[in-house]
Amino acid sequence: MELPEKLNHKLENCKQENLFRKLPVFNNLIDFSSNDYIGFSKSEVIWKHAHAYLLENEIFQNGATGSRLITGNHSLYQIAETFIAQFHEAEAALIFNSGYNANLGFFSAVPQENDVVLYDELCHASIKDGIAMSKAKSHHFIHNDFEDLEKHVLTFPDATIYIVTESVFSMDGDTTNLEELIQISEKYNCYLVVDEAHALGVFGEKGEGLTQYLQLHNKIFARIVTFGKGLGCQGAAILGSVNLREYLINFARSFIYTTALSPHAVTTIFIAYQQLEIEKDPIEKLRQNIIFFNQQKNLLGLKPMFVHSKSPIHSAIIPGNKNVKELSQQLQDKGFDVQCIFSPIVPEGQERLRFCIHSYNSQEEINQVLELVRDFVF
Repeated sequence: MELPEKLNHKLENCKQENLFRKLPVFNNLIDFSSNDYIGFSKSEVIWKHAHAYLLENEIFQNGATGSRLITGNHSLYQIAETFIAQFHEAEAALIFNSGYNANLGFFSAVPQENDVVLYDELCHASIKDGIAMSKAKSHHFIHNDFEDLEKHVLTFPDATIYIVTESVFSMDGDTTNLEELIQISEKYNCYLVVDEAHALGVFGEKGEGLTQYLQLHNKIFARIVTFGKGLGCQGAAILGSVNLREYLINFARSFIYTTALSPHAVTTIFIAYQQLEIEKDPIEKLRQNIIFFNQQKNLLGLKPMFVHSKSPIHSAIIPGNKNVKELSQQLQDKGFDVQCIFSPIVPEGQERLRFCIHSYNSQEEINQVLELVRDFVF
């Protein structure tokens, strides 16, 4: 059966505007695109330890499928969530199937009618989708502009206000000023929520995230950590109080009405967290590679192209969907997997090459890919 004409029309428009997407084919190019920042998705140690843990503890015998509120709450969940809460110095943790599900569940369930959600304009789509499902009022504030945020806060003197940001922004790779956000949230009795998807495995001695690295985590109402980036596995968790955990179990629809992760998936999360405590070398190597990337882009005269970043995410602005697509293809033809981001995913004129740095990238690879960018652009 053919698609309805309206859908065909939208699809054709996508193709004409260079926005048409296809699922990428697995390749053997040098990785500058994945979020596997410290290489945990490739770790044989994590895979072997997770498999051994399942066998030794016979967890596979307690793994019925279903919602966690019915049959899916196998014994490992309590072990993993207790460990995660202790690792992050939080009262409690609740595992969700993905970062998208976690944000959808939190923002659709926690802010109530007549509450106000004020979110950074560059927050991830999952946050915006969750807010859209809420009955609360919502407004975005200019990216990392806390005067604009405070102006919005003062507009709602009697409301319960949630301030929402990311510790590391997924498109620009920049960080937020958490100290200033906390000052505003405490001054006006707001609830601060921080998505740490791109900070886990990156910031802190054990990769515990930016809020904890700065010792500000106890001043934050809720943190969302995602495992599909630095931890290299499936899932996410919301960190907060015991009461918040109990509330989400009862009201977060993306938690209640979904099949729980398998025992193998939760075991992998648990073992990956244990590995963060043991294996410090990949985190340190990642930091050194980020420093080297910044040094080389400066030496090659590329600094004006790039958004300032000290995270693993570095974006080179190449205006125009056609231009950035061609440059991405040229880099891939030379063996480097660097992805382009089109508008309207980013604003028109802010189209970009998005480089993701990893612990397993060599300095030679970093230098080569930046030299290619220089040669292609200049």
